[in-house]
Amino acid sequence: MRTRGGGAAAGLALLVCLCSLLPGRGAAGTEEVTVGEVGESILLVCRNVSEQAREVDWFHGVPGSIPPLVSSKLELPQDARLSLVDNTSLRITELRLQDEGNYTCKEVLNQTAHEHRVQLLIASGPSHMTVTISPSMALPNGTRYVEKYATVVFNCTSNSRPKPTMGWTFYPPSSSPEVFTEDNSSSNYFILSNFSPSLQGNYSCSARNPLSGRRQTLTKELLVYYPPQSVPRCWAQTLEMGLILQLFCSWAGGYPPPVLQWREEKRDLENSSCVVNTTVTADTRVETLNSSHLFHGKEFKCVGNHVIKAQTADPTCTVQITIPSLEAEPLKTCFVGGNVTLTCRVTESNPPAKITWLRSSGRSEAEIQAGKRHHIMQEGSVSSLTIQNCSHSDDEGYYLCKAQNPVGLREVYVCLTVKKPVNIVGVVGTIVVLLLLGILVILGIILYYNPLLCLKGSVFRNQDSSDVLVLVDSEAEDKEEEEEEATSDSTVHQVTALVNGNGLQMGNGYHITEGDSDEQHSKISSEETEHEERPIT
Repeated sequence: MRTRGGGAAAGLALLVCLCSLLPGRGAAGTEEVTVGEVGESILLVCRNVSEQAREVDWFHGVPGSIPPLVSSKLELPQDARLSLVDNTSLRITELRLQDEGNYTCKEVLNQTAHEHRVQLLIASGPSHMTVTISPSMALPNGTRYVEKYATVVFNCTSNSRPKPTMGWTFYPPSSSPEVFTEDNSSSNYFILSNFSPSLQGNYSCSARNPLSGRRQTLTKELLVYYPPQSVPRCWAQTLEMGLILQLFCSWAGGYPPPVLQWREEKRDLENSSCVVNTTVTADTRVETLNSSHLFHGKEFKCVGNHVIKAQTADPTCTVQITIPSLEAEPLKTCFVGGNVTLTCRVTESNPPAKITWLRSSGRSEAEIQAGKRHHIMQEGSVSSLTIQNCSHSDDEGYYLCKAQNPVGLREVYVCLTVKKPVNIVGVVGTIVVLLLLGILVILGIILYYNPLLCLKGSVFRNQDSSDVLVLVDSEAEDKEEEEEEATSDSTVHQVTALVNGNGLQMGNGYHITEGDSDEQHSKISSEETEHEERPIT
């Protein structure tokens, strides 16, 4: 809260002149109007007093009807606040409202008297100024705050005689002042609805006495508070230097920043022995813990509190720390001179684990550093080790993928076998030869044990002829076959093929030429049919 006040002596002359022009301000014959303030002193000057004046009297009113207030003949006036200066001017100290009125200065010069009239106006205030902003709450330093989107009423009152000129001025943090309202009244108020953060700043109420010009100003700083719209967010990290756990709790979006507190099993971590350090920046709180009191599955809770209660219960978030879990391919193979990639994936870990690759040789284990032949890459929770130009003597063996966080350590082994490259062409050729040999052997066995499967005859014509005649010898397959062979040995069917137009002699005496091949073929077929149907005697 800041107040500013002071006299306005430079404006008194103008005010006196203005007051002297007002009708009815003073009595008839008033030659001068002056203004005094309650509690102050004033000097009323008796103008044009002659040096030969034997007596100077001051009257509070019209001379003759009242006794003199102060006289140069009297050594001590009745009111100790009154005194004569140079036996002519009247000084009044500790002015009161009752001192207001017309004063007359009368000088006695032999048989004549001269009078000089002065009208004294008494001004009071402004004083006892009050500023109220509602609804608002006060901070210890006097600053007030309101809730966002509230309807705010500003009211200012002041005691003054006569009534003061009052007005409100808004001073934003980074812009020019803005005058809200101004009028002649003992109180002044205005209302702002849907109050937003852009309206926070300094609000000044000023009151000015129109007679004395004295001004009083009262300023109040008004802030806009609002809670975060989201809920707190918690996570855990591993400090780069050493296996130290860091718990982060952030609750952004509110003003002023909220108060955050980490708890462990309904107990504040602030005074816990496992806390190494505590850092609070704006809307984030970080607790640094050593790993001596940590175990798998332990939970920590962060509780947020804001001066503007948006919820009945304080919002919270939790973090559960876990030991790492690993997955990897246990067996990998690489050919000499080739490349191979070993992959290791962390399936569960909070905080995130640090993954390293080690080469196991007997009882010792050495960490693998990225170099010309070894490339290590990690994307999220997956780490890969790529070995280039594999060597049987240098690279074959066991590799160890290690994942570690402040909660614990997990390891998984990967066995790498380095082989010589195989001649693929020779292998394929050998397989083809073996398949062909197998097929030939199978065909030979089938033909040896079942020769009837072989075709008895197959005669094809050359490519220039489009006709091919194939005749196949047939034997009777019915029950009368044995009787026919016994009674008729002379019945023999022969097969004659006509190829390239050459005529062949058949067993029954027929002669077939190329021109009548079709006719003879049908004739032979009909004779064979008759022979088969003829009864045997």
